[in-house]
Amino acid sequence: MGKNDTLISAIYGGSFDPPHLGHREVIIKTLNIVDRVVVVPSWLNPFKDSSHARVQDRLKWCEIVFGDIKGVVVDDFEISQNRAVYTIETYKALKDRYNIQYIVIGADNLKDIAKWRDFDTLNSEIVWIVAKRRGYSIDTSLLRESIIIDTDIDISSSDIRSGKSKEYIDSKIIDEVEKIYNI
Repeated sequence: MGKNDTLISAIYGGSFDPPHLGHREVIIKTLNIVDRVVVVPSWLNPFKDSSHARVQDRLKWCEIVFGDIKGVVVDDFEISQNRAVYTIETYKALKDRYNIQYIVIGADNLKDIAKWRDFDTLNSEIVWIVAKRRGYSIDTSLLRESIIIDTDIDISSSDIRSGKSKEYIDSKIIDEVEKIYNI
């Protein structure tokens, strides 16, 4: 991988606190559009005050849950910064290494997307892949170019942390997830 990389890639960042089968579905559907999805767990989402699981656990879980999908790379760029990292920083750091041309977001991110640091730069350089999510309208009017993907799994990490919808936790990590979140 490098400057001459011909694989078309998308960044899919997030807290993944914990990663779940809904995230996996978004990745699989994104791979119908791009050659590679670069999963980037955050050290801390810039719009949040804390994460629930340790960064090392979330990174490991992402590697376990998504690492077996052909075309997925789990990258620890944000975690290795030991601070909240903005998407523009991640994009600039990884765009040449992975030939990033897309960024994947959930529909829940659309309401605040204009608040993202250097949104205009991101918006001018990438295509947005927006994953539908029940309860969120999809207004892509601020996005220069976007693709909407349907997802069949309506789940959030916060649902899992509250003890609901444990069936959406990958069986390879369920014991650890239940222990860490005390569910």
